[in-house]
Amino acid sequence: MGRVRAGAPLGMLSGGMLAKTSVFLVGPMGSGKTAVGRHLARALGLAFHDSDAEIERRTGVDVPFIFEKEGEAGFRQREREALEALTALEDIVLATGGGAVLMPENRRLLAQRGCVVYLQTSVAQQADRVRYGRSRPLLSTSGDAVTLLGQLMERRAPLYAEIADIVVSTDGRRVNSVAEQVLRELATARSAR
Repeated sequence: MGRVRAGAPLGMLSGGMLAKTSVFLVGPMGSGKTAVGRHLARALGLAFHDSDAEIERRTGVDVPFIFEKEGEAGFRQREREALEALTALEDIVLATGGGAVLMPENRRLLAQRGCVVYLQTSVAQQADRVRYGRSRPLLSTSGDAVTLLGQLMERRAPLYAEIADIVVSTDGRRVNSVAEQVLRELATARSAR
């Protein structure tokens, strides 16, 4: 079920001092940020961006290669630089990487520059979805993926919630259903101003 945080500074929706004209999707891997983001961008008539795709565009290599050569710390620095540039754009929908919220400066940029939508999903749903997805560097280590996903969720869920203006569950739902709920939540926030 979705929610809009009471008193949330939804500038793009409620005429706040800093007009927020962008929607930023946060959440764990497998929550549907890219697929939902594309749907939202089409529905809202906004440009769509994916932070991992931007990192790959800037470096000319894929995310797993960056993790292999630079480790997670190197990747997180590249992610911070990409988010700095992407969140400065107006009128976009941005799908972030699952760990984008780890750096305090990233959380600050996301919260200040756009309406943050947290796509919430269970660890079981994540495991089912990422099993067939593209390579996930954090899951490539030997060990139980469900256990690792649970550990990541334990650390990251409070950070997603901390900056979320809207929270929508994606468990057992299709992309268009999740996107339509986000659109309804945005419309509700707009009419409440």
